[in-house]
Amino acid sequence: MNPEEPSAVRSGRPADAGSNVRDGQGLWEQVFSPQNLAVAKERVDRNRGAPGVDGMTTSELGGWCREHWGEVKVALDAGAYRPSPVRQVLIPKPDGGQRKLGVPTVLDRLIQQAIAQVLTPIFDPGFVPVSYGFRPGKSAHDAVKVARLVIEQGYRWVVEVDLDAFFDRVNHDILMARVARKVSDKRLLKLIRAYLEAGIMADGVRQPTAVGTPQGSPLSPLLSNIMLDDFDQEMWARGHRFVRYADDIRVFVKSERAAQRVLETSTRLLEQRLKLKVNRRKSSINPAKAATLLGFGFYFAAEVVKLRVAPKAWARMTARVRALTARRWSVSMGYRLMRLNQYVQGWMGYFRMAETEGKFRGLDGWMRRRLRQVRWKEWKQGPTRARELRALGVPAGKARSWGGSSRGSWPVSGSPILQRPLTNAYWARLGLITFHHAWAKFQTT
Repeated sequence: MNPEEPSAVRSGRPADAGSNVRDGQGLWEQVFSPQNLAVAKERVDRNRGAPGVDGMTTSELGGWCREHWGEVKVALDAGAYRPSPVRQVLIPKPDGGQRKLGVPTVLDRLIQQAIAQVLTPIFDPGFVPVSYGFRPGKSAHDAVKVARLVIEQGYRWVVEVDLDAFFDRVNHDILMARVARKVSDKRLLKLIRAYLEAGIMADGVRQPTAVGTPQGSPLSPLLSNIMLDDFDQEMWARGHRFVRYADDIRVFVKSERAAQRVLETSTRLLEQRLKLKVNRRKSSINPAKAATLLGFGFYFAAEVVKLRVAPKAWARMTARVRALTARRWSVSMGYRLMRLNQYVQGWMGYFRMAETEGKFRGLDGWMRRRLRQVRWKEWKQGPTRARELRALGVPAGKARSWGGSSRGSWPVSGSPILQRPLTNAYWARLGLITFHHAWAKFQTT
C-alpha cells in the first residue's frame, strides 16, 4: 500500500482519454473559446513576468490582442502560426551552476496558458497521488508531509534520484507520444510540438531546440508531469513508497540493500524508457536523518519524525541575512529593517513546518547582534555614541566610558555596552520581525 488514503489506490494504467469532446466542443474549440482565453489572460496578467523577445509587456497584451487577435486566430486555425523563440535567462543556482529559463512572449504565454487549462483536467486525474509538483491542490509541503509519514512507518533509507538537466533533455518524440495518448486533435498536437521546437534566443542568436521543454513557460509544468508519468506509474504499480515534485524524486525503503536495487531500477527506467539522464554523482542513498527534500531535513525525537531546515537551505538563509545586516551596506535602519522583515516573513512562510524553535531563537540572537553592530557603526564617533547611549537611558558617566571604547564593533555588539540599551524590546519598537516571532505566528494560524 502507498502512503495515501485507500481511495487513492488505483491501477497504474493511464485514464481513458475519451473523445476529446466536451459540451459539443472539440479540444481546439475549447482552448480558443472566448471564456477560456479570458481566464488565460487573467492568469498571464496576474503572473506578470518579463517580456519575451518582442519586448511586449503583459500590460500591453490586451490592447495588442484587440487589434491583432483575428489575424492570430486565422493563422492558428490554418496551422500556419509559428511561436516566437523564448528569451533565455540564466539564473544562478545555489551550487554555483546556472539554471536556464526560457521566457516566451506574452502572446505565446497566453496561448500556452489556454492549452494548459484545457489539458490539465484531462491528464491530472490520471497522475499518481504522490506526484506533487505543479498540480492543482498539491504543494511542496504536501510532499514533505508524506515523506515524514513514510519515514515514521519504518522506511528509513532514502533514495534520491537526480535527473541531470531534466528540462533540457526531454525527448520531443517520446513526450509527444505520451501527449497523444489522451489528445487526438492533430491541430493541437502540432501546435504543442511547435512550442517545443520554437527555439531559444540567446545573445541575439536563435538556437534550434531538438530536445527539451523550456522552464518558464505555462505549458512546461504539465508537459514535465506527462513525461515523468510513466516512471510514476511503474513505481506506483510496484508498491514503492515515493514522492516526486517535478524532477525531485525520493524513494523510501527499509534497507540499504533495497535502496541500491531501487536506484538501479529507477536509473534503468528513466534512461532506457524515457531517454533521460540520471546524474549518478548527485544521486544518493542516505539514512532518513541525513536525507533532504525540497529544503527540509528530518530528525528523530523519541521515535517521532520531525522536520528541520536542510543544511544547504539554512546556509543560504544565513548568507542572505548576513548581506542584509552588513555594515558596509549604507542604508537607513528603517529601510534595512523593512528589507529584512520582507525576507524573514517570506522565508518563514515556506519553512513554517520546521520544528526547531530553539534554532530560530538562536538565529534571532545572532541577527540582533549584527544589527547592534550596524547601529554602533552608524554612531561613528565617541561623543555621538555617548549621546545616543544617554538617550537610551544609560547613565552619563557610563555612557561616556562606553562611548569611548576602543574595542571593535563586533565585540562591542555582544557586550553590555550595546546589549543593555539595545534590548529585544528596542528592536521590536523599531518594527523588527524575528524568525521566531514569524514562526510562532504561523503555528497559531
